[in-house]
Amino acid sequence: MKWILPTFLFLLLLIMQCKEKPEKPSLATDDTLIKSISRTDISKEVYYNKVLGLLIGSAIGDAMGAPTEMWSRRDIQLDYGFVDGLDTMVRTPSAEGTWKNNLPAGGTTDDTRWKKLVVEYLLESDMSDLKPGIFAQFIVDIYKKQIDNLKNTNSFDPAPFEENIMKMAWLQEFALVARPFANDDLNGYSNALSKFYGGEMACPGMLYSPVFGAVFPKNPEMAYSSAYDLGIFDIGYARDMTALVSAMASAAFDENATPQSVLNVNRNIDPEGYFKSRLVGRSAYRFYRYAKNIAFETSAMTMDDIDENITIPNTWQHMDTLEYAKLKMAFDMLDSANEDVAFHPGEIYLITITAMMLNDFDFEKSMAFIVNYGRDNDTVAAIAGAILGAYWGADKLPEKMTAQVLSVNKEELNIDLEALAKQLTEKYFN
Repeated sequence: MKWILPTFLFLLLLIMQCKEKPEKPSLATDDTLIKSISRTDISKEVYYNKVLGLLIGSAIGDAMGAPTEMWSRRDIQLDYGFVDGLDTMVRTPSAEGTWKNNLPAGGTTDDTRWKKLVVEYLLESDMSDLKPGIFAQFIVDIYKKQIDNLKNTNSFDPAPFEENIMKMAWLQEFALVARPFANDDLNGYSNALSKFYGGEMACPGMLYSPVFGAVFPKNPEMAYSSAYDLGIFDIGYARDMTALVSAMASAAFDENATPQSVLNVNRNIDPEGYFKSRLVGRSAYRFYRYAKNIAFETSAMTMDDIDENITIPNTWQHMDTLEYAKLKMAFDMLDSANEDVAFHPGEIYLITITAMMLNDFDFEKSMAFIVNYGRDNDTVAAIAGAILGAYWGADKLPEKMTAQVLSVNKEELNIDLEALAKQLTEKYFN
């Protein structure tokens, strides 16, 4: 009979364990999410200046690249010469591009709209408990509103229909992924993500992730984790780079930040263990090393290294020979490196890091480098502009371009960057 009591206790313990076993976390409420804002000693004034700098810097980069998005360098030179400021844009409106014909200088594309959307999401959310399921539902709800606006359009003129179709189409790819995610439909989410923009590895998270750096200022690891969790539209190493962009923006909020301290997140921040990946390792770090090599080789160039037959383009005659030779060398090395980059996000990240590193975080030089290099220059400039804008603060950004971007976005596109920065500041400090 001695075995009866031990056996009874064992069965009782087993039953209790079964009852207490937690349910498997869902897609929308994964328990790995950020649970609290990491408060820092940043002052309200400094925070506002840097949030506004992040938004304006991104918008300036977007506006500088928007007229020549995806153009070749030859075409940029032919139509615009050397781009070092804002210019008008002659391009057809599109869902991802500009929403108006021939916007004046300072007009922006989806890169700035995404910053606005995410700030609005944060203003409606509990910033101490950011959940990707809520973020996904937020996007779905906005998409539904755009559908309703289209259905309720009443006009003989086709222009209002075209405008509302375009606004709806901007989010349609995202909504198709966000809805199954919000509904905890794993198979639906996996299938939709595999077809997102044709199944290509894209860079959607990098469009909005700098804003999460403002939720966790001076705390790159928390910013990384937040952006990673909400990077639900990214696949593969693109999700790591989305999070690293947020981490760099967070590091830039430190008043004592240096270019190296911001870039060091590529070495020091890896909550998801990408460095442990077998065979391949961490792709983002490989691109960082590419950029570092380009910056080193270019900076070391002297007049003795220059081909005596080098010719400066007519539209770039403001440069001296060494300056042009260095720029050409950096562009050529980027071209070569990009041949080894299989997917769009890697190219975006590589150009971003190279531009900031090569120009020692100089805002205007970095923007000019990116835009004149070509490719997806508005997105690259918007990402780098957000990080550099947070680093320098709004009061250190070019005054003329700042005023132009603020005015055009507010009056033409209903994007009030100053109001968004003020509202986010109040939300953070309350």
